[in-house]
Amino acid sequence: MHLPRRILPALVAMSGIALLAGCSTAAPKASPSPSSSASASTATSTAPLACPASGSASDAVKVTASKSGAPKVTFPTPTTVSSTQRSTIESGSGAEAKQGDSVTLAYSMYDAKSGKEIDSRGWSSSSRQVFPVDGAQVLPGFAEAVVCAKEGDLVATVIPASKAFGTAGSEQIGVAGGDSIVFVAKIYGHSPTKATGAAKALPSGFPKVTLAANGAPTVKIPATDPPKELKIAASKVGTGQTVKSGDSVTVQYQGVLWRTGEIFDQSWGKSPTTFATTQVVKGFGDALVGQKVGSQVVAIIPPKDGYGTTGSQDGTIKGTDTMVFVIDILADSRG
Repeated sequence: MHLPRRILPALVAMSGIALLAGCSTAAPKASPSPSSSASASTATSTAPLACPASGSASDAVKVTASKSGAPKVTFPTPTTVSSTQRSTIESGSGAEAKQGDSVTLAYSMYDAKSGKEIDSRGWSSSSRQVFPVDGAQVLPGFAEAVVCAKEGDLVATVIPASKAFGTAGSEQIGVAGGDSIVFVAKIYGHSPTKATGAAKALPSGFPKVTLAANGAPTVKIPATDPPKELKIAASKVGTGQTVKSGDSVTVQYQGVLWRTGEIFDQSWGKSPTTFATTQVVKGFGDALVGQKVGSQVVAIIPPKDGYGTTGSQDGTIKGTDTMVFVIDILADSRG
């Protein structure tokens, strides 16, 4: 069972797709969705990511900084590469991004054949993007664009089609099959991997939640029948911006069945996940909206706010099952 792996939430908001491993054009009703497991249209990889070397194509990308927004980016067209090339335009001095990290960044993306800008987000401080450095969760070339880069680096990466949108391209964002991609990114820092808000006691009747040192929860279900209505409570209260409906959020989550007490899906042990509040089952989305970044939320979701009387397509979640989610809200991006 997998939550839809949505990187670069601005692209989710823009067109309903993302630079993810196995992107789907349908907005899955998931949190998680057993039916939304990836069917990759391009190659993905869990192998260690290599730090790309610079090359003539990436060196030819010229980036002129702007004080008030996205930089000006120029490069020869058509540009094509057979392997990822990355040049550092400005060097930072912060921590290096490692595989499995999540970082905050701004980016501009272009079709390398036509020179057309595909998207540009995060260049204001209120719209930074959260990016998982993971070649299994995002298209491999975009993970290579960030891995080994330092906080403060401004990089220009040219990504081959084989590690981007492949021979099929992407009709939704106007990338033809076989086109390389130019990706310019500024790395601002590491994203937290667990909720950082102040602890708060859960109301009576909620499961007991204990946290490991890394933030991973253990949920103990009460020996009572589950509530009939959706119940939401914060177990940590953050101080970041408030999540609004339709926002793209980055979370850690764990889902447990009230019936068995067993975990049926989680991001822990993988990496934080980004998706829009409208891409998930109603109870999960409701648990996020109105909460502040840095909060941890516990949601008890009855069938009517989850998968309904039919349950999940794979049968793991039955039509009578109540789900419990523990959700750490790590970031919110409105692009």
